Amino acid sequence: MMNEKPLFANDPDPFDHNALMQAVEAVTGEYPFLERHTLGQSILGREIPLLRIGSGAHAVLYVGAHHGMEWITSMVLMRFVKDICECFREKRYFYRYSSSLFLQAHSIWILPMLNPDGVDYQIHGVSQDNPLYERVTAMNGGNGDFSHWQANARGVDLNHNYDAGFAEYKKRECESGIAGGAPTRYSGEEAESEPEVAALCRWIRFHDNLSGILTLHTQGKEIYYRSGGIELPKSKFAAQRIARISGYRLADAEGLASFGGLTDWCVQSLGLPAFTLECGEGCNPLPASDWHAIYCDLRRVLFTFPILL
Repeated sequence: MMNEKPLFANDPDPFDHNALMQAVEAVTGEYPFLERHTLGQSILGREIPLLRIGSGAHAVLYVGAHHGMEWITSMVLMRFVKDICECFREKRYFYRYSSSLFLQAHSIWILPMLNPDGVDYQIHGVSQDNPLYERVTAMNGGNGDFSHWQANARGVDLNHNYDAGFAEYKKRECESGIAGGAPTRYSGEEAESEPEVAALCRWIRFHDNLSGILTLHTQGKEIYYRSGGIELPKSKFAAQRIARISGYRLADAEGLASFGGLTDWCVQSLGLPAFTLECGEGCNPLPASDWHAIYCDLRRVLFTFPILL
C-alpha cells in the first residue's frame, strides 16, 4: 500500500517500507551531499537503505526498526536526516557547533529500518500471495491479525539474533515455551542466521572506525548501555549525558531482553560503545502522531551523539 501523506503531516500514516523509500528518494534528491548506500535486502527482497552525512573519520551509526511494531523510530531518524542536511546546506550552527566543521570531523550513518518485512507485516498484514503466508500465519496462532508482529518475515526476532549470550538465550527461550518462529522473541536457528542481522554485522566489522552505535526501540524512555556485567569506559559518561539531555532514565535490561541484542553484541564481543534508547511511552505500536514528541526529546542527542564518545 502506498503511503500518500507527507512524512511529517499532523496526522501521519504508519510508516511502512514504501513511505521510507519515498522519504529516502526525497532527501537524497534534495540534498546531493547526502550519500545513499544499501545495507542489503530483507528476506522478501526489500531494500534496506543506509544513509551517510559527513566525511570525518570519527563515525557513528544510528539504527531504527529492528521490530515490526517500532516503525516510528524510522520516522524519527528520517526527520533527523532532513534536519541535519538542512543545517549543513544553510551553513547553520546547531547546539553551538558549526555544522560544516562538525561534519568535516564526523560521519553519521543512519539505518532507518532494519526490518522492513516485519514493519509491513505489522501495518498491512500478510497477503496470501506471500510465499511464507501459511508458515507465518501458523506462527501467529492462525490469526490474520499481525498488528503485534515484531519479528522478520520468517518469524525471527532480529534483536535476539546477535551472538551475545546466544546459547543461554536458547535455553531460556525453550523454558518460556518458544519452540520456533513466532511473532516475537524467537532468536533463530543460530546467531546471525537472518540476512538483515548478518548484513549489519558484516558492515560493522568492516567499519573499524566506528566510535559508537545508537539503536532506537520503543517504548519506556529508558537507556541501556551495559551488557552481561560489562560497562565500557566511555559508555557510562555518554549514557549519563544522553539521560540529562533527553530526560530518559538509565536502566538495565532484564530477563529475555538482556540477551542477543545489537547493544549486547557490540559491548560484549566488540568492545564498542553502544546504546539502546527505548523511545516514547505507551503501548506498542505507538501512534504515528507520537513521532514529534519523541523527536523533540531526542533531537539534541541525535545531533551531538558523536561528540559524547
